[in-house]
Amino acid sequence: MIILGLDPGTAITGWGLIDAQGGSYRLLDYGTLRTKPGPSDAERLVRLHDSLCDLLLQKRPDCVAVEELFFNRNTTTAVPVGQARGVLLLACAKQGLPIAEYTPLQVKQALTGFGRAEKKQIQYMVARLLQMDAPPKNDDAADALAIAITHAHYYRGEKLLQDAAEGRKERR
Repeated sequence: MIILGLDPGTAITGWGLIDAQGGSYRLLDYGTLRTKPGPSDAERLVRLHDSLCDLLLQKRPDCVAVEELFFNRNTTTAVPVGQARGVLLLACAKQGLPIAEYTPLQVKQALTGFGRAEKKQIQYMVARLLQMDAPPKNDDAADALAIAITHAHYYRGEKLLQDAAEGRKERR
């Protein structure tokens, strides 16, 4: 299953593409979608939408995993990030892609087993699970890969539970 992870932002949106087969993951590609300051917020959102649509057509993921909006102290970034997130969800939905959403806590738990893991620990696990020499230099791309891996973990768990339930039904 080809999973596209997205770490939303108006200026920089990280993306990471992995192939998840069973419990193993293969890095396919990663990068960022960037919008330059200057134009109106609306124009930046249009550019973000168009860039993601181009990426979706080029990479053809099976599904998309997006980080849920979370803000602790810096509420001034919540609205622009929320707007970017909405644009990303819209672009993916218009392509008919299944979308999963995960909180930062879920990402930390899926990758490290600890909900208060630090960014360096997450990046280390991303590199380790994807057999990279080092994590991506861009934090947004690294976060997007972590989100994609999180979806692979959750999806695999749900599939195992479904298969077990179907096996019980067949034995009856």
